[in-house]
Amino acid sequence: MDSRSQARSDTWLRAACDDADKRGLPQLKPLLEGLARSTAALREADRAVRVSGLVPGTIDPDDPGQAPRPQSDSTE
Repeated sequence: MDSRSQARSDTWLRAACDDADKRGLPQLKPLLEGLARSTAALREADRAVRVSGLVPGTIDPDDPGQAPRPQSDSTE
């Protein structure tokens, strides 16, 4: 996860936890933290798949200089 995405996730988590506290729902905080960790893991997995080239025609969204890969024209 790039630093901008991490900062947005951290900001969201702080705001969500603060809101849970204001509503008197501190038991939500572990769930929110788990959601944040799971979301980060999914984003990293998606980035890794894109970088690996396992999905034709995808690019790494964290690399603005990367040119799109051409789609294969398989006639099989």
